[in-house]
Amino acid sequence: MKIWVDADACPVAVKDIISRAAHRKTIETIFVANKILPLMMSPYISFVQVDTTPDAADQYIGEHAIEGDLVVTQDIPLAHILVPMNVVVLSPRGLVFTPDNIGERIAVRNLMQDLRDTGETTGGPKPFGDKERREFASAFDRALTKLRI
Repeated sequence: MKIWVDADACPVAVKDIISRAAHRKTIETIFVANKILPLMMSPYISFVQVDTTPDAADQYIGEHAIEGDLVVTQDIPLAHILVPMNVVVLSPRGLVFTPDNIGERIAVRNLMQDLRDTGETTGGPKPFGDKERREFASAFDRALTKLRI
């Protein structure tokens, strides 16, 4: 099992939670981003820098993640590709993407994108705070436990 992190827009608190767990539990973890990131020094943590084209990190993760891996991303199209491959996909806010919810998530995402494309103001996500950090940590721990059994 590997942990893959779509790190371009991943909150620092989430990266810290993942890094500490990866080091403590000796799980190979790869952060993928289009810019260099400051990461914890650990033999279990590595970094892949991709080019700055849109979705380059998503494409890299989509090509390398395999069944039984855990991916942390807020990119719903990437989750839509990975879930049918039996990759566990978790958002930085603690949402687990599953075969039961990914269809609805992609439909809502596409609808919101269509609205934005027509000039509609749809707002953005709520700020990331302590509650979101706790929800991610809890969901991440459950996912790791389930995958390591």
